[in-house]
Amino acid sequence: MAQRRMFSNRITNSARFIKMPLSSQALYFHLGLHADDDGVVEAFSIMRQTGAVEDDLRILVAKGFVSVLNDDLVTYITDWNENNKIRADRKVDSIYKDLLLKIMPTAELKQPKPRADTGKVAGRPMDNQWTAQVRLGKDRLGKDSKPLSGNPDPIPYGEIISYLNQVTGKTFKNVESHKKLIRARWNEKATLDDFKKVIDNKSSEWLGTDMAKYLQPSTLFGNKFDQYLNQTNAIKQKGDSYGGIEF
Repeated sequence: MAQRRMFSNRITNSARFIKMPLSSQALYFHLGLHADDDGVVEAFSIMRQTGAVEDDLRILVAKGFVSVLNDDLVTYITDWNENNKIRADRKVDSIYKDLLLKIMPTAELKQPKPRADTGKVAGRPMDNQWTAQVRLGKDRLGKDSKPLSGNPDPIPYGEIISYLNQVTGKTFKNVESHKKLIRARWNEKATLDDFKKVIDNKSSEWLGTDMAKYLQPSTLFGNKFDQYLNQTNAIKQKGDSYGGIEF
């Protein structure tokens, strides 16, 4: 597989490309850098490595820059042939070639030819040269954040919101604005127990004080989530005691 990748200015300087969020633009470049010689790449692993979120890939799909081939986010870069001109005697067929042609039978793929120096076709790389395919568990892409396969989203939004309501006595709803925050933390490897611990930590500290008004998803599940999760003492000690007497 070729080690150098190119990008066409006609694509990356277009208004259609520039109007996208910078995070989607960055994801496009990373996908292009890691794609095989047919323009196919396992987007899920690239998103994890770069911190991209499902909305970044969804925008690329909506704008027509990529096509997602299956539920594991194997992705084809639609302008691949314009971006890259790979010599036929250096070209290696994608391991997803059959899948690509099944989903996109009109895709124009360069056919490999024998190398001028050896007379042999390049062929596919050894198995250990490919990144292992990662099955999607928590991150799937689809319309309105639903999985492409149509399976239920595995993130326990309802249980997290219900626990928050139970501890704080509030009545937050399981709406998309709250789910978006939960999803972002979940994609950062947070677990159900982590969410409950954050709720417990801040509730024990803030309930009954003026800070109680901040016991809400936008505060608890925002950018300070990790800080709240790892605070050492949720309940502030008034002082040490001996024999029940504080000093």
